[in-house]
Amino acid sequence: MKRIAIFPGSFDPFTKGHEDIVLRSLKLFDEVIVAIGYNSQKHKRYFDIDEMVDLINQTFQHHENIKVMVYNELTAEIAKKYNAQFLLRGLRNTTDFEYENSIAQVNNYLNDELESVFLITSPQFAYISSSIIREVHRYGGDVSNFLPYKL
Repeated sequence: MKRIAIFPGSFDPFTKGHEDIVLRSLKLFDEVIVAIGYNSQKHKRYFDIDEMVDLINQTFQHHENIKVMVYNELTAEIAKKYNAQFLLRGLRNTTDFEYENSIAQVNNYLNDELESVFLITSPQFAYISSSIIREVHRYGGDVSNFLPYKL
């Protein structure tokens, strides 16, 4: 059976840390689906979602086993639709673990076939977060070292 992982997030924007998690996960999975979700807790995206899909597709253009999609439903349900058995998440610190652990428990309750897999962020990317990048970009700062593509 093909091992399919879904890597969900708002990816507003998709960072070098996200890219690193996806590329490292290819040692574990046959296919990785980068799933850009609409987060009900976030009112409006900073970066256009269609542009982000294009930029992520460009980032992984040489990897046929990485797909990019947009969804607006429960992650556990989208995993069922795409036969993903694994939910891929990156952890930068213990705060991320506390947050992700709760989400993993709920996703497993909603879809008991879905196993969460956590990868520790590589040290060189541990300080990068989408919210910090948005703030730097908003005020005209250079974010090119944080992103795997050019804005």
